[in-house]
Amino acid sequence: MKKNGIIILLMLITMTVVAQNTTKLKVIYFHSERRCPTCISIEENTKKTLDTYFQMQMEDGTITFQVYNVDDEKNIQLVEKYEADGSSLFLMQLNGEKENTTNFTNFAFSYSRYEAEKFIEGLKTEIEKNLK
Repeated sequence: MKKNGIIILLMLITMTVVAQNTTKLKVIYFHSERRCPTCISIEENTKKTLDTYFQMQMEDGTITFQVYNVDDEKNIQLVEKYEADGSSLFLMQLNGEKENTTNFTNFAFSYSRYEAEKFIEGLKTEIEKNLK
């Protein structure tokens, strides 16, 4: 009986350690009140990428997608933290206590509107890299 208790205890400890080291990813998109077609395409193609390739991770909470209006006063702390100015796209990797942020804004503006497939593939690759 003691042996079974020890085995169960070890399993619980292992599960707790694994759960604490799970990498999470926040995909954060900022926009302003007035949005150009490129800005709109960034949000749409980001959603499309997440829905197409990462639906399971979105459902289990491994990946979250958050959209914030930079002109809304309630978002001022986040806007300042990320230094978001108008449309901006960030990937924030959370691994335990560590945060690693990737600014994906330039890539998004370069490809989202006129080369959507290149944007989607690039974002997919970056997300996969951040989940490892």
